[in-house]
Amino acid sequence: MSVAKLGVGLQYNPELIGWFPFRDQPLDLLEILFDSVMAPLDGPGLLSARGAALLDSVSRLFPLTGHSNYGGDFGFDDLASTPAVRRHVPLARRLGVPWVSDHCFYSDSSWSDVWSSPLQFSDIEAVRVAERARALQEFYGVPLGHENAAYYRVCPGSTLSEAEFLARVVELSGTYLHLDLHNLYANELNHSGAGYSIAQFLDTVPLDRVISIHVAGGRWIDDQYHDLHDTEVPQPVWDLLDEVLSRSRPGAVILEYETQAILHRGTETLDHAGTTEVILADLERARRAWDRAYGDHSRRTTAIRVAA
Repeated sequence: MSVAKLGVGLQYNPELIGWFPFRDQPLDLLEILFDSVMAPLDGPGLLSARGAALLDSVSRLFPLTGHSNYGGDFGFDDLASTPAVRRHVPLARRLGVPWVSDHCFYSDSSWSDVWSSPLQFSDIEAVRVAERARALQEFYGVPLGHENAAYYRVCPGSTLSEAEFLARVVELSGTYLHLDLHNLYANELNHSGAGYSIAQFLDTVPLDRVISIHVAGGRWIDDQYHDLHDTEVPQPVWDLLDEVLSRSRPGAVILEYETQAILHRGTETLDHAGTTEVILADLERARRAWDRAYGDHSRRTTAIRVAA
C-alpha cells in the first residue's frame, strides 16, 4: 500500500474546538479522533450529532486522517464486536482517510484502562496481535499504523523489548507504524534505569514502515514524566524528528495538544491566547523540519501554492 505525503497537521482534539482557530491555519491535514465523533455503540447511528457537526465544519477544508484510541483492537473481545470494527472502520470509509493509526494497548468492553496498560511484549502475544492487526487492516482497506505507547510499567510476562515486539507484529501482519516521538522521549526518561534506549528502538523497528509521526510535550509530576500533551514540544523531540525524517519517509507529522490535564490539576488557568501561540509556534517548527527533509514545496499547502 502506498502512503500519501501530506505534510504537517494538528490533531482535531475536542479540547481545542471552539477557541483554537483551526479554519484559519495553513494545515496540511487534520487527524480525527474517531472516539470523539462516533455515536454510542448501543444505538444505530455512526456519528454523534456533535461529531457530525464538527466534521462538517472541517472536512471540506482539510484532508483528514483517522486515529483510534479506544477501539479495543488488541483486547480479547471478538474483533467484530469491537468499536474499531463497528464504528471506526465505517468512519474511516465515510471520511476517505488515507490511513488509520491505533494505540497498542489492551482494552475490551469491560476494561479500558488503556493509558497504563501496555501490551505484553512476548512472542505469543506478537502472533495474536498480528492476526487481529492483519484482519483489521483488511477491514479498513487502508494502511493501519500502530502507535508505540508511553507506559509506566512493563506488562508482566514480557520477554521482548517494545521495539522487538512492534517489529515482529508489523512483520507478521503486513501493517505499519505510527511513531510517537514524545512517547519515546517519555519512556527513555522513565525507564532509563531499565535500559530503555531511543537509539536502540529506532535501530530495531522498520522505519520504512512508518506512515505518520506524533510530536507533543509533557511534564514531570512527582518524579515521573507524563505524556500530557499540555506543553510546548521539548527540544529533544525536535532533534528526534530531524533524525527520523532523515531515515524514513512518513506521510505526515502531527502535533498533539490537550488542555484537560492543566484544568484537572487546578494549579493553572487556561490562557487561550498563550496556548494558541504555543501551538502555532510548534506547528511552524514542524513545518521547518519537514521542509528540511522533503523540500520547500513538498507539503500539501505549499504544493498548492506553487501550482497556483
